[in-house]
Amino acid sequence: MVRGWTTPQLGALLLGLLLLGTPASPSDFQHHRYDELVRALLAVHSQCPYISRVYSIGRSAEGRHLYVLEVSDNPGVHEPLEPEFKYVGNMHGNEVLGRELLIKFAEFLCEEYRAGNHRIMQLVHDTRIHILPSMNPDGYEVAARQGPEFNGYLVGRGNSREIDLNRNFPDLNALMYYYEKTNGRNHHLPLPDNWEQQVEPETLAVIKWMQNYNFVLSANLHGGAVVANYPFDKSRDPRIRGRTTYAASPDDKLFKKLAKAYSYAHSWMYKGWNCGDYFDEGITNGASWYSLSKGMQDFNYLYTNCFEITLELSCNKFPPASALPGEWLGNREALVSYLEQVHHGIKGMVYDENNNPIGDAEVSVSGVNHDVTSGVDGDYFRLLLPGTYTVTTTAPGYLPSTTTVTVGPAEATQLHFYLKPLPKQTLNIKQHHGKKNLSSTKVPLNLGPR
Repeated sequence: MVRGWTTPQLGALLLGLLLLGTPASPSDFQHHRYDELVRALLAVHSQCPYISRVYSIGRSAEGRHLYVLEVSDNPGVHEPLEPEFKYVGNMHGNEVLGRELLIKFAEFLCEEYRAGNHRIMQLVHDTRIHILPSMNPDGYEVAARQGPEFNGYLVGRGNSREIDLNRNFPDLNALMYYYEKTNGRNHHLPLPDNWEQQVEPETLAVIKWMQNYNFVLSANLHGGAVVANYPFDKSRDPRIRGRTTYAASPDDKLFKKLAKAYSYAHSWMYKGWNCGDYFDEGITNGASWYSLSKGMQDFNYLYTNCFEITLELSCNKFPPASALPGEWLGNREALVSYLEQVHHGIKGMVYDENNNPIGDAEVSVSGVNHDVTSGVDGDYFRLLLPGTYTVTTTAPGYLPSTTTVTVGPAEATQLHFYLKPLPKQTLNIKQHHGKKNLSSTKVPLNLGPR
């Protein structure tokens, strides 16, 4: 056996050799310190300048830029009806496989696009892909100084202030669970007062990133287990400590499908037995595993239009460089397959009678208590399982519009809405009486333990 490789990894490598004809040289794989990471992203841009862009979403606590590589046929521009997708790695600084996989994935997209790979070319033309290899570059440097062989289980996990970034987002679950009982708002929940002073610089940068881009689908790459984890992460019962309980989101069936899309495309995640744990089909509900408060995946779902899952990708948080080729071959197809899920469900434009786009229109699906909104260009994206749905769109000052649509298993069904303005008399009455502001609803202070 090759030193540092597991039997499944070797099997994946051999399969890759048969499929590709030429091996991926282990010398092509290495751990990237911060400067090397930056050079790797710039090298991808240099190789594929017309379909890529490197940009920073902010700085870490120690001042390192959080660089994103965008891959798109029109980098830097949102094209209506083209969904925005993101991969985020290295949120925990000592969980490094995701960081290396995303660097390799960026290189892969560039290389395969240049080679004329139809599948990759279509993804690049139809999707705006954002790759953040490291959300926590400061923590990574702490872990990397120890190296793979001596890395402690928690050394470098947090940022330079030793704050766990996946426990650092505003807690919107407590508010959501309150609204569920009071028939309150089910999406884009308001942030608490002074939230910017309550989070770390890395968390702040990511939240601002979410505010600036209308992401539809996302995955957050971690390590320490091998499983695809989906919302909700936080239990609905604040009294639960040391026990597990399933916390289903309104899109529970859809999240299971998204998690399975990665698990079954992965070379061994779907088998369930990994790292001494067993997860049926390689997936788990977050709270069913253990309850986590202020996590990023739940925040995505409750604050934005984005559906995010958390991918635990390796038993060893800091695997040796010799293990990276096998891990890449084990995850490569899964990374592509999961990205393709952004093109399912329904999507469309919301217009007024004069074909002017309407932003912030609410799109609701009967039977699913979680709405999405249209972006500034008037386009919306709603991930859905195959089936027939009743969809309603509403916007302030307009009459609601309802239609029935059938969603198939292939690409998203396009469904456009043309909203008529409210009659002047009705509009005047609404303006006079006002509407209840759900975002101002006060939540009892005893909702949770923290």
